[in-house]
Amino acid sequence: MEVGQKPQHPAPSSSAQRLPAPAGAEEAQRVSAAAARVDLPGTALQVQEDAAAPSLSGGADRGGVAAAAGDGLGRPLGPTPSQSRFQVDLVTENAGRAAAAAAAAAAAAGSPAEPPRDGRASGENGAAKSSEEAKGRFRVNFVDPAASSSADESPSDAAGLGGEGSNVSFQNGGDTVLSEGSSLHSGSGGGGHHHHYYYDTHTNTYYLRTFGHNTMDAVPRIDHYRHTAANLGEKLLRPSLAELHDELEKEPFEDGFANGEEGTPTREAVVTYTAESKGVVKFGWIKGVLVRCMLNIWGVMLFIRLSWIVGQAGIGLSVLVIAMATVVTTITGLSTSAIATNGFVRGGGAYYLISRSLGPEFGGAIGLIFAFANAVAVAMYVVGFAETVVELLKEHSILMVDEINDIRIIGAITVVLLLGISVAGMEWEAKAQIILLVILLLAILDFVIGTFIPLESKKPKGFFSYKSEIFTENFGPDFRDDETFFSVFAIFFPAATGILAGANISGDLADPQSAIPKGTLLAILITTLVYIGIAVSVGSCVVRDATGNINDTITIELTNCSSAACKLNFDFSSCETTDCDYGLMNNFQVMSMVSGFAPLISAGIFSATLSSALASLVSAPKIFQALCKDNIYPAFQMFAKGYGKNNEPLRGYILTFLIALGFILIAELNVIAPIISNFFLASYALINFSVFHASLAKSPGWRPAFKYYNMWISLIGAILCCIVMFVINWWAALLTYVIVLGLYIYVTYKKPDVNWGSSTQALTYLSALQHSIRLSGVEDHVKNFRPQCLVMTGSPNSRPALLHLVHAFTKNVGLMVCGHVHMGPRRQAMKEISIDQAKYQRWLIKNKMKAFYAPVHADDLRDGTQYLMQAAGLGRMKPNTLVLGFKKDWLQTDMRDVDTYINIFHDAFDIQYGVVVIRLKEGLDISHLQGQEELLSSQEKSPGSKDVVLSVEYSRKTDADTSKPSDEKSPVMHKEPKGPVAPLNVADQRLLEASTQFQKKQGKNTIDVWWLFDDGGLTLLIPYLLTTKKKWKDCKIRVFIGGKINRIDHDRRAMATLLSKFRIDFSDIMVLGDINTKPKKENIMAFEEMIEPFRLHEDDKEQDIADKMKEDEPWRITDNELELYKTKTYRQIRLNELLKEHSSTANIIVMSLPVARKGGVSSALYMAWLEVLSRDLPPVLLVRGNHQSVLTFYS
Repeated sequence: MEVGQKPQHPAPSSSAQRLPAPAGAEEAQRVSAAAARVDLPGTALQVQEDAAAPSLSGGADRGGVAAAAGDGLGRPLGPTPSQSRFQVDLVTENAGRAAAAAAAAAAAAGSPAEPPRDGRASGENGAAKSSEEAKGRFRVNFVDPAASSSADESPSDAAGLGGEGSNVSFQNGGDTVLSEGSSLHSGSGGGGHHHHYYYDTHTNTYYLRTFGHNTMDAVPRIDHYRHTAANLGEKLLRPSLAELHDELEKEPFEDGFANGEEGTPTREAVVTYTAESKGVVKFGWIKGVLVRCMLNIWGVMLFIRLSWIVGQAGIGLSVLVIAMATVVTTITGLSTSAIATNGFVRGGGAYYLISRSLGPEFGGAIGLIFAFANAVAVAMYVVGFAETVVELLKEHSILMVDEINDIRIIGAITVVLLLGISVAGMEWEAKAQIILLVILLLAILDFVIGTFIPLESKKPKGFFSYKSEIFTENFGPDFRDDETFFSVFAIFFPAATGILAGANISGDLADPQSAIPKGTLLAILITTLVYIGIAVSVGSCVVRDATGNINDTITIELTNCSSAACKLNFDFSSCETTDCDYGLMNNFQVMSMVSGFAPLISAGIFSATLSSALASLVSAPKIFQALCKDNIYPAFQMFAKGYGKNNEPLRGYILTFLIALGFILIAELNVIAPIISNFFLASYALINFSVFHASLAKSPGWRPAFKYYNMWISLIGAILCCIVMFVINWWAALLTYVIVLGLYIYVTYKKPDVNWGSSTQALTYLSALQHSIRLSGVEDHVKNFRPQCLVMTGSPNSRPALLHLVHAFTKNVGLMVCGHVHMGPRRQAMKEISIDQAKYQRWLIKNKMKAFYAPVHADDLRDGTQYLMQAAGLGRMKPNTLVLGFKKDWLQTDMRDVDTYINIFHDAFDIQYGVVVIRLKEGLDISHLQGQEELLSSQEKSPGSKDVVLSVEYSRKTDADTSKPSDEKSPVMHKEPKGPVAPLNVADQRLLEASTQFQKKQGKNTIDVWWLFDDGGLTLLIPYLLTTKKKWKDCKIRVFIGGKINRIDHDRRAMATLLSKFRIDFSDIMVLGDINTKPKKENIMAFEEMIEPFRLHEDDKEQDIADKMKEDEPWRITDNELELYKTKTYRQIRLNELLKEHSSTANIIVMSLPVARKGGVSSALYMAWLEVLSRDLPPVLLVRGNHQSVLTFYS
């Protein structure tokens, strides 16, 4: 757009949807207009007219002007390849001298070009704002990998030129862009040497966001989906839902991170990353994959074993052997292609593919043995090379020491040279590979040409060029020396491996998703055709046996001539009785003999061995480095470090070199070779299985761009790989299985802290979903009843005793849900819930608690508990029992809280829940204690928990941990955060000790069950389940029941019969005939004294006043009610006396919970009953089932 020319589209910032511009914005717009009128010859200037939006944090008005920037030298600016893929409509024409206009705009505003320090840009301030300082806004940085930028840029450059003006900043809650610079971020220290690119998504405007409207909502864009510091640009954050949705005047969430992702890296990190990434060598599909795979697949087998295989198996079966090997490698190639195109592939090859598909367990196992196999393969190939050299030395009688030591010397020198090439860098290594491939192709061509030149001197050695007689004779098999089809297959198969050579350097490929499928599959096709071509050709030219003696020609015609040699006038019949040195069966150097120029075949053998060795020497450290970076085996962490621009794993190279050198010095690889083949096959099997597994899991994230795969064919491929392992060498196959299984178990046990979204997770989810749905279709049966507990713990670490006791009888038996009611302001509670959900579920898992955490927001505890009872769980896996801690501080607290607490019991019975109340005389809640996390060995350290002491009053009103009212009246302590840790008083010390008592072994003591009322059997089932656990197994169950004095024996026998039918072991049954005896007078008086403050005393008041008081305070105890329930009150007092008499030494008491009639018994009276019943006793569980049978004696 030329200066002064009107835009073709109306500027979105002036659209009707804009918020009214506050004071100061007009000035900013005038500055903008002034800048637009600057007339510089040949300058194209584009200036964004910016909108001002109400501030979120301080309410101050903000406005801003962003100036366009160029490189200052008038050069047209164009996109780099990495960016042009992701940006639309790059504005490149005549934008070069915009920097001068930017400076003019800044000067016109009368402000320094430096961003203001207070993080605000006022109406008069035209400089771009610092996005780091403005809290909660978004920054959009476009990284230019071609720019040689540095982290220490001058802050005093013109706005928009390498400073923060290159950012697009948004206000949190407003819908307007705050300041949007046009230049792509790149360094300014060097002026004209940097490129600045312009983006434009709506003709001649700068608006990046939705359809050109100046809105905060983000359009779909690749940078929002990147991982942190991805190769192709910086990760951007889309606005969080809170920022779009929350009310403007309130402070939104501070973290704008997407689910499970980290924040954007700082600007310096991006600049550094960009500078480092300059000059990185990346390969295309031919140099990176095709060449490597072909070199690795064509090994020594091609030149010195293929002819022997044709001799043994014949042309027909040789082609079948090659085809079978190809089937396995092709299926694996298809599977590799599917995984490689299902998302961005980083370095690590087979390890990366398997670990990201099947998870760290399989990935870690395969990564280690695959890296080791590659390291040993270096030794195998180098020894193959050394043996060939030693053979040549032997022919000319110039051995250095003896055969075995010569192999060691030559092997050691060779591996040092190969290490030098590898360490020199990937570029050198790739050049070496190209040279080796050329030599290899020339050697193959040399052989093909040789087959058409039948020299007389070669005929005695069995070579006659293409003859139908030889083809016919060699077509069928002729197995000798105990060889079989499968033994020949086992010898050939290692020649087909090497298909992962390209995938192993996936991190060094420019576009692994496209390169790996193309290169790998084409390499398999080419190498297979060459193998088959050479097998057919050598089988059509050379006879199986030849003497090499020129005198074995036939001068007279024989009558019984049957062999091909005989028909071609040679008599090799002597080979049937004596060993001959020539022919397919006897001479491994047939290809040298057939070729036009024999030394070229030797060069081909050297090329094949050295290229395979080089490929393995590069693959092993790269795989090992990727494995170490993931920290699956912490001991190997030191090998994760990379050096130089290409992040070369130099330490890994040294380790691979040492392993290879060790095996070269052994110089006997006949034992090692089958193990290596099996290691490779194990990784092939797992790659195939990964594709099957991912397809089976039906994860929405499994959508490979490569479509030519099938889950069942991949499964067949995996099975074939396992079969081939046993065909090659059964003991090596077993050893491989044992090693993989051992590493799998180790990694599973260690549980590395990684989450790669593996198909194992997807299948676990699918399996859980299918089983849950199947379970929903099954009616409940009493035999399958399980206590499924909703435990009102608040934050799980605040009531450890409650948590551990319930876990003791639900672990591996039933469901356990930790309910947490967040009260207080909804906005704050919602934020806490989102943070706590992940935090406490992790805490439960870390502490080996088999439980779920369920937070909910409600106005009060009763509502929250109702929500949880109705909504927690899934299908049949829903809680059926509510577990609460006893409200220990009820006498001192607000009685409305007590009323809420008691009403939770009534609600639970209404919803047909069982109820369990747990009381420890020391209390349950330890959240008020300083340093509670450290004092409890089982607790996880959470930030700041030891530094802040909360008073009970404060925590009841606002703290989220009070989903259950505080069960203890603690001293009110007011301390500043980060204050010194105060010593604990005696009560708190006891509380801490009591809170860990259920984590210890319980010893040989008793669990006393006071089964006074039949609630369906829950009171008996819970103690039985406790005794099945290791910590409680030494405890004996004693059962106490009520009865008549004159029928004690009868009642005991009846209960013993019932328990034996239920198959529940018990040590004793006691029948209490004196339950209904009147309690002691002092205990009655103590009870009356306790309830005195809560009585209504309506007989002493006027009717109206009494009624009004009862209406306002429904928890008060009326005189009528007290008289009506006198017997029940006395029973609770009497039971406490009996409990102290009989069960004061028990480990735990499980007792029937008294039920109060809703509307009949006031909350205060019911609470008093529970108080007097369970006072001054060992831990008490007051249990009441929902009166449906949970025990049965029917089978």
